[in-house]
Amino acid sequence: MRSRPRLARLTVLLAAFVCAACGLVYELELVALGDYLLGDTVTQTSVVLSVMVFAMGLGSLLAKRLTRRPATAFALVECALALTGGLSVLALYSCWAWIGRYQAAMVALTCLIGILIGAEIPLLMTLIQRIRREDAGRAVADLFAADYVGALIGGLAFPFLILPLLGPGDGALLTGAVNAVAGAAVVLWLFREEPAPRIRRLLWAGCTLVLVLLAAAAVGSDPIERAARHALYGDQVRYAIRSRYQEIVLTGPAEGPLRLYLDGRLAVCGPDEYRGSEGLVHPAMAAGPDARVLLLGGGDGLALREVLRHRGVRSVLLVDADPALPRLARTDPGLAALDGHSLDDPRVRTTAADPLAWLRGAPGEEYDVVLADLPAPSDGGPVKFHSQEFYGLAARLLAPGGRIAVRAGGEGGEGGDTRGGGNRGDGLWQIESGLRAVGLRTTPYAVDGSATADCRPGLPDTAQDFLLAAATPPPLTLAPDAPLPRAFTPDTLHTSATRLTALRPPRPPAPLTLLAPR
Repeated sequence: MRSRPRLARLTVLLAAFVCAACGLVYELELVALGDYLLGDTVTQTSVVLSVMVFAMGLGSLLAKRLTRRPATAFALVECALALTGGLSVLALYSCWAWIGRYQAAMVALTCLIGILIGAEIPLLMTLIQRIRREDAGRAVADLFAADYVGALIGGLAFPFLILPLLGPGDGALLTGAVNAVAGAAVVLWLFREEPAPRIRRLLWAGCTLVLVLLAAAAVGSDPIERAARHALYGDQVRYAIRSRYQEIVLTGPAEGPLRLYLDGRLAVCGPDEYRGSEGLVHPAMAAGPDARVLLLGGGDGLALREVLRHRGVRSVLLVDADPALPRLARTDPGLAALDGHSLDDPRVRTTAADPLAWLRGAPGEEYDVVLADLPAPSDGGPVKFHSQEFYGLAARLLAPGGRIAVRAGGEGGEGGDTRGGGNRGDGLWQIESGLRAVGLRTTPYAVDGSATADCRPGLPDTAQDFLLAAATPPPLTLAPDAPLPRAFTPDTLHTSATRLTALRPPRPPAPLTLLAPR
């Protein structure tokens, strides 16, 4: 090291580069997992980043006590960071599944990882100065340049390589292994004269133990995930995958009842799913021409099944962000039977794209009916799919006499209603304000009963809310070219519309927008 200081210095900067990349990947893993499990990306990102930055400052202060033996201290810090960051995703997923204290565990783990990351820079700075004493400003510039470029590489590798190829769990484990080798091992080899022989052997043994534990966790990650899913969803898990967009879990025997969970939220319960699908589709399809239909979301094929029951339909375009869900709806025998093999109908085309992004660049084709089969914000759906901008883009695609139907909440959520017609939150009326802000006239209505009641028998009687919108007030009726729905009749539709109209506030709330999503 002393005979080739430039090479030694470059090696330390390379270690800083790799450690920075690993540190940012840990942060992004925590953000992504929180988004998968809890939703609300903004909150999860804010909590992780703010706690992480605070903890990094605390770690920098604590590192001042470790600079007397910087190589030994840095090796210990990197071993601890590799183990903590590598196991973070499995640990948090287990907390979410078995304990239910996810937020507290996430904050504690984020704080610990941040402290360890924050301790890196002071120790690396000390090591660089031990190689060759130089102006502090120049040394800091080189070190931070390596750190920031490493963060750039880690930030780009996460969404484009690590997440699609490995997923959050295995990605974190591999990152931890790289962290242990590039951090602890490189520094221990380069500054091997600092620790006493006995301490050096212990440090090498510790680094090796970390790699062994990470490898064991990688081998056991699938059994851990299966056990956690069984704890959450029962023993009859038929299919489970964490795609780039969400966690998809399908449970139940082939003969039913099937349950489909999206990011832990019960989205489909076989015996009752028709209530939501019929409520969204049939009033919109009956209010005018229905030859050309645009279905936004609905990758499970259930709303599509109801659309295809109308004999006048000539073409349907389904736009769903996650291609894994339509693929499951086509290939799983139980789910394919439930959706009537609707995705195999020759009139159907599918596009894997974010609905908002697709609307932004949509071709000039017009549609008679636009169905937004997307959960309302009160039911865990993203606000962007119920914003004024989203509805404005969708309204541009309406043919003369075209209609838009959207889910507006329900099942006891903020926008939901009881059969007795109790107080409802602003969710339904905010969505209605967004539709009216783009020049559409709206008719609210509700369908009695929960789409998941059979799978959640403890819930009280509820109703699901919907909004039908068009350039002129759309009528609530049923089409003669389709089988009668099981969930409602024309009379119950009109009764629900009358009840909801009476509940409409005299001063409706402001619409949701991308810049004012509350």
